[in-house]
Amino acid sequence: MTALELRAVGVTAGGRAVLADVSLAVAPGEWAALVGPNGAGKTTTLRAIAGLVSHAGTVLIGGTDAAALGRRARARRVAVVPQVPVTPPDMSVADYVRLGRTPHLAPLAREGAADRAAAAQALGRLDLAGLAGRPMGTLSGGERQRAVLARALAQEPRGVLLDEPTSALDLARQQQALELVDGLRGSDGLTVVAAMHDLTSVALHADRVHLLSGGRLVASGAPREVLREDLLGAHYGAAVRVLDDGGELVVVPGRAAVAS
Repeated sequence: MTALELRAVGVTAGGRAVLADVSLAVAPGEWAALVGPNGAGKTTTLRAIAGLVSHAGTVLIGGTDAAALGRRARARRVAVVPQVPVTPPDMSVADYVRLGRTPHLAPLAREGAADRAAAAQALGRLDLAGLAGRPMGTLSGGERQRAVLARALAQEPRGVLLDEPTSALDLARQQQALELVDGLRGSDGLTVVAAMHDLTSVALHADRVHLLSGGRLVASGAPREVLREDLLGAHYGAAVRVLDDGGELVVVPGRAAVAS
């Protein structure tokens, strides 16, 4: 059984197709990277999986048609980490992480011991217990990213959707965030679907890569099958070099040809 599957998914906005006939499958515990130029449909794909946008076609989560799941049931299966998460500056880290328990609570219900335990476990897993009483607005970028991931983990999902998870972080914090996600994937069996711009990081972490362009899926496969100079150059509209550094792929800008 697949963890996630899209069958001919399409999204229209303002009379324009922003996603068209996208079909892909993600195995349990897999890291699937969505890549492509700006406007390719990466974020829209994540939003369709999460049920945050109306779409044609079918989204299956754990083999179940997501249309048959309520919003809370879907959120218990898949957590979303947006590119720019809302982090109330005066809210404590502990309270923010406990928001991840919302899908498990009935309307107007209060947290129980199991909810507090799940939040505490998420804080501990991401080394945030010592910051639990700190306001979110006082955290560094890396600490805030860990808090956002802790909130997602507190949902106890089977999969997590990441939208450019390192876009606001420096190089060291980018590496830490991706290694953290990879470690959680290994220890918890989380399925990861991530929209990513850094193609070298994609090569390091992803099991499969799905290249989107113009709202359509144009290539899928292992990193070496998709991160190719011809494919990337054609769909990004840029000169790209793909180098093999001791068995690891490195994707760097190339020199564009200049017309004489």
